[in-house]
Amino acid sequence: MTEELSRTSALASRHTALGSGLEDWNGMGTAWTYNTDPNDEHDAVRERAGMFDMSPLKKVMVSGADAAVVLDHLTTRDMSRVGEGEAAYLSVLTDAGTMADDAIVYNNGGGEWMIVHGSGDTMSLLEASAAGKSVTVQFTDDLHDLSVQGPGALRILDAHCSAGLESLAYFQHIATDLFDHPCRISRTGYSGERGYEIFADAAVIGDIWDRLAEAGVMPCSFTALDKVRIEAGLLFYGYDMTTDHTPYEVGLGFTVSKSKTGYRGCEALAGAKGGEKVNNVCLVIDHDDMVNGGEELTADGSVAGVVNSPCFSHRLDKSLALAHVAPGAAQPGTKLGVAGGDIDTTATVVAMPIYDPEKQRTHQG
Repeated sequence: MTEELSRTSALASRHTALGSGLEDWNGMGTAWTYNTDPNDEHDAVRERAGMFDMSPLKKVMVSGADAAVVLDHLTTRDMSRVGEGEAAYLSVLTDAGTMADDAIVYNNGGGEWMIVHGSGDTMSLLEASAAGKSVTVQFTDDLHDLSVQGPGALRILDAHCSAGLESLAYFQHIATDLFDHPCRISRTGYSGERGYEIFADAAVIGDIWDRLAEAGVMPCSFTALDKVRIEAGLLFYGYDMTTDHTPYEVGLGFTVSKSKTGYRGCEALAGAKGGEKVNNVCLVIDHDDMVNGGEELTADGSVAGVVNSPCFSHRLDKSLALAHVAPGAAQPGTKLGVAGGDIDTTATVVAMPIYDPEKQRTHQG
């Protein structure tokens, strides 16, 4: 294992058996591809149920008398509004009011919180916010994260779960048993479908994976994950947002609690609001395959933006991408030039998300 792959999923042997080379993401070997066709995996998520090993996300437990105070300083959401058994998607900012990371915070009850984040700077900023406070901050890789997504997810999980999941609302979570193994199940995901994330220890996650596969849930790669999340307009830190961008520039203004003050970067963010240099948009590209990413976008001969996250959706029969464009080029229907490498074509800005624009599949029921 290289130095960069400093973290290991307990599911690694399952991934290699399916053909994965355990490519790196966030320091962990990750299933970017399997022997199966990612289009078939895409179909499983949209039509039945698929599962992704999301364990490369970093899980941090925050507990103690000042836990909520520390998380309030770290994040853009008002923690007093996140009740026990609830979660919130939010932004973590730099002192300059730009995106250090995005994350989900879970209120586990009993003074314990969990924050789950990607490849940004959340951990060091959390430790800085915790300095001098009555709080314990503990990163854990023993806790794994298995995401089961698709219209069949509820039926399959509910049949093997000690708690009924039917009434679990979007962004709610519960401590329960699945296949007789203790875990926490959250109605969250990254697919644009109704789905659930299973947080369980390394000792049991392999059996949970095997039992789900036996129940008909298809293992899915990160290549398929890119397809479903781009269709659903969901962002990937490092591609669709970086420390160069404020939440308002990347469509995450909804993560900023309007009446909240005192969090890191809040004054700088307030000063930057209204001066956005880019907007995050979805493009339909006039091309019969996925473009490479990084292509320059032009409007009326002037540089207007850049392609960040491309994919080809066989279900929509469209070449799609998430992109950053100048605010004046962000309106749906805007035509743009696309050029870079072997790509020289055009694209149209479309309303986002392009899949299930009313978000009925994730939010309802």
